[in-house]
Amino acid sequence: MLHRWARGMGDWLALRGNRPATARQSGAIPYTMVKGQPVFLIVTSRGTGRWIYPKGSFIEGLTPWQTAAREAFEEAGVEGDVEVTPVGMYRTVKRSGLSRSVVEVDLYPLKVVRQLDEWPEMTQRHRHWVILPDARRLLSDPQLVELTKLLARRLSA
Repeated sequence: MLHRWARGMGDWLALRGNRPATARQSGAIPYTMVKGQPVFLIVTSRGTGRWIYPKGSFIEGLTPWQTAAREAFEEAGVEGDVEVTPVGMYRTVKRSGLSRSVVEVDLYPLKVVRQLDEWPEMTQRHRHWVILPDARRLLSDPQLVELTKLLARRLSA
């Protein structure tokens, strides 16, 4: 338990200490509309099992939004129409042993048109469709909650 607290405190210090980002990534907010209400697809992270959105490092030869769509396919097993403008950006911490680096992630809305029964990381992650109140409760990062709320307002308008 002390280990978990220390890890969380180290992440908090890395994010709040105004450390410059050492990397940039792309991510997707997969969604669909059900009876006029947005529903979001979240996945678990491999390392900690926290609920997040699919994300990853830029892929050579792909645009940032294409990278986001590829991450959604690999991590969540979905395909769809990705927007070319991110809904926003958040900062997170990437851990490697005892060291931490700050990563900035641009999140692109991805309207899901197909969900696969099998996908590349299906044995490493869980996926779960949620409405906004559940996303607010389950997402591990308050910044992800704010970006989800922003997209939900836009989609519901």
